[in-house]
Amino acid sequence: MISSLSSRFCAFVLSIMLGLAACNGPTAALPPSPTSPALQPTALSTAAAASTPAAPTLAAPTAAPKVERQPIADGPILLREGIDLRKVVAVESGSIRLARHPTSGETYLLSPVSGLALVDLVDGGAPTPVASLAEMVGKASPSGMAFGPDGALYVVANQRVAFKTQAVIRRGSFDAAGELSWATVATTEPYAMSGTPFDHLFNGIVISPDGQWLYVNSGSRTDHGEVETNNGAFNDLREEPITSAIFRLPADSNELLLKNDAAALKPYLFADGTRNAYDLAFAPNDELFGVDNGPDADYADELNWLREGQHYGFPWRFGNQDNAQQFPDYDSSKDLLLNTDFTAVKSGTYRNDPTFPPAPGPFSDPIINLGPDAAQYRAADGQQRDAAAEGQPFAGVTPHRSPLGLVFASDAAMPEALRSSEAMLSAFVLSWGSAGGTLTDTGEDLLHLQLVEQGDNYSSVTNQLAKGFHNPIDALLIENRLYVLEYGQNSAIWELTFR
Repeated sequence: MISSLSSRFCAFVLSIMLGLAACNGPTAALPPSPTSPALQPTALSTAAAASTPAAPTLAAPTAAPKVERQPIADGPILLREGIDLRKVVAVESGSIRLARHPTSGETYLLSPVSGLALVDLVDGGAPTPVASLAEMVGKASPSGMAFGPDGALYVVANQRVAFKTQAVIRRGSFDAAGELSWATVATTEPYAMSGTPFDHLFNGIVISPDGQWLYVNSGSRTDHGEVETNNGAFNDLREEPITSAIFRLPADSNELLLKNDAAALKPYLFADGTRNAYDLAFAPNDELFGVDNGPDADYADELNWLREGQHYGFPWRFGNQDNAQQFPDYDSSKDLLLNTDFTAVKSGTYRNDPTFPPAPGPFSDPIINLGPDAAQYRAADGQQRDAAAEGQPFAGVTPHRSPLGLVFASDAAMPEALRSSEAMLSAFVLSWGSAGGTLTDTGEDLLHLQLVEQGDNYSSVTNQLAKGFHNPIDALLIENRLYVLEYGQNSAIWELTFR
């Protein structure tokens, strides 16, 4: 087990910095064809486009005139008029989550080093400690948190058990004096770690608007479905029943045990085939969405509309492309989506793999990006292309961006163009940023998404609003003010006010 702050922090750094940055790009899917296809760009292929609904009736996704303003030295660069910037407070590197109490309005900061703290978003100042790690999660390392509508605080954490890992979800309840008492909602059976950067663990969590259910992400233990034995501890093991999925649990559960068994997990399995949905969020229409970070190859990252019983393709499909390793004639030496600076490529796990399991299918596609931003892809000839510039819809966002910090805008204080309506959902999403590769769209920015439902999916007009953050990891939206939490060195909480 993790037994010290330093080991707890190191484990989390490996999970975040390698899991988010070194292995990004999502999953979605349709059953693979019986023979290995030629590598196709992530822009929709002709066959896929034929079954895709017509583009939504939004303004044409042409790039709005961009300005480049840096109001604060070393701060983010604003790319649109009508945005004010303020540095709220510097925070310790490694802080991971922001959440706001639904009735008191107080904002809380979660760190795997120092625990839970209060943050004054108005006057700044050093965060005020509220709960230690030991109080919250014992010897585990926290990775996610969310408030329920009743003010209960839910924290997700993970702890090592020899060559395995175990997740725990804790619920903090405030008394009249504002003191927290903690109870265990659920724990998992210990399950196999891969001993690689691809142990994504349990992390993203959100509570349903009615407070009845909690939804929690369990990330994959592999990069792209390859065998990972953890130096021989687990023979021929790929994914486990409890990995790469979204689970739904009763929010009032106490001491629930989640067994690593498909039959036992069935009552709690909400959606399958997600590689690492690090952030989940409910839209104003009560539909659930999640970002998903993809593999160590130039496949797209994703935003998914998450629905009960659906499978989002991992590890058989990323964006709208088949994972070529599943096909018997796969030759990694001819795979132009591979880049040698990524871990899975260096370690040789992209290889001919005759025992790769057959795809279960059918799969649900990611939300379609109409651009103008975050739509780069690697073409079949190995060249960088831009789907939006080519007038092609794109199944996801640029590979290796690692989208997270997903929030939806609906408050009347938000400018109308950035606010959800009956016809359109307005969302903001951050990008942690790429740790490698050669695509020039490397993220570390803020995107605005205009989402319109089309048939059995959504399409998004995607615009970049700011760039130059330092590994932004979480966002909090209050009225027309977006708070961005950075993870890296010299990190801060930034306030962006939209006029």
